[in-house]
Amino acid sequence: MLLKKVFVFCAMAFYLYSLTFGLFLTGYVPIPAPIIFGVCLLPFVKAPVLRFTYLKEVTFLALSLFLYYIIGMNDGKTFFVTVIIILACACYFNYFVGLNRLRFNISIIFFYSLLLISMVIMVLDHSYGDVIDPIRSMLLGEEVKQSPSGLAFTQFTFGYQIAAFSAFAFVLVCVFRQSVIVQVVVLCICLAFVYLGMNRSAFISFTVAAVLFLFIYYRYKAVFLVTASVLVAFAVYFFVLKDNTDSKNNILSKNTAKEDIEVNRADMASENLKIYADYPFGLIFYGKNWEEASYRNPAFPFGLTSHNAYLMFVTYLGPFLGIGLLFGIYFRISRLFWLTIKHVHFKNRGLFLALCFSFLAVSVNALFHNAWLVTADGPTLFLFFAIMQAAKIYGLTDEKETAGLATVN
Repeated sequence: MLLKKVFVFCAMAFYLYSLTFGLFLTGYVPIPAPIIFGVCLLPFVKAPVLRFTYLKEVTFLALSLFLYYIIGMNDGKTFFVTVIIILACACYFNYFVGLNRLRFNISIIFFYSLLLISMVIMVLDHSYGDVIDPIRSMLLGEEVKQSPSGLAFTQFTFGYQIAAFSAFAFVLVCVFRQSVIVQVVVLCICLAFVYLGMNRSAFISFTVAAVLFLFIYYRYKAVFLVTASVLVAFAVYFFVLKDNTDSKNNILSKNTAKEDIEVNRADMASENLKIYADYPFGLIFYGKNWEEASYRNPAFPFGLTSHNAYLMFVTYLGPFLGIGLLFGIYFRISRLFWLTIKHVHFKNRGLFLALCFSFLAVSVNALFHNAWLVTADGPTLFLFFAIMQAAKIYGLTDEKETAGLATVN
């Protein structure tokens, strides 16, 4: 019995590790590692075995992938790999986790522990890059491309980890009503990670999620709290970070260094909209790919995209298919988020609310990068299915059940 529990925990840990950091078994044959460890968990599905409840979401995702990669880019390999990763994650939550709260809670704890480890590695990488970078390469199975960073090949990928972790940690300590000192300490830690993480989009994502949460949760008091948070941020910068960190490797220095050599993201989005105006029904209806449509635009040399996942998606698929598929993919999770914020002060909503705002943060981050749910970005994909599974575990499925919880609390 003990051996079985150890095996299940190890398989579970390796699955979440490989999913979170987007690992593959080999660089030559891109077999996604999550599917291997996911298969190992199937014999340990507990009765009763639930019916597959993510058919609609997986269907919309698969259709989106088919149109985006097969029809739009003629990239069959990426299509099949991404579908496998998405289906494995859906099966992990639907069958292995099921309605088992212990397995769900362990999954959440392990996921955010992995992100915390990645944050710590990023901090150490600032001062001990020669030691940390080989460790990063060993843990990821490939040579890392950018430093300083955490357990990610690039700083752009690492930004999703920062956004997911910082939003979750901040919201969690607030909804569980920890002491003011604990809340301030957690906020400072999150801001330090964002500052040293060298990812401007992660800063915007965390700010959007945190400010929106404060106004939803505290209402008019949020004005004071946001002001206090800004003051805390400036205090942390001037008295802690400014003189005690590498002056070249932080979010402010990166922003200054790139002003003259990088195309502004707003300009890139503007150029993308011009391309969309030339092909209003979507590139796939004109038989064009991105390179053919963007070669005359100076903002997109060497196949560079606009780094806005949603805008690129609609540019390829057009307004009707693109927005329709987005609606189908996000309908259930958006509804759950809405039901949750309507009853935001229920005592048993803390974890669920933190997961929702964590997902919001990584979703906002996709406005500035290519990775998102449809590309099977690890943190985004995990949170997408985790939130929907949490709704089933805690009975947050419709208005009647939600309202019924008020009498319990």
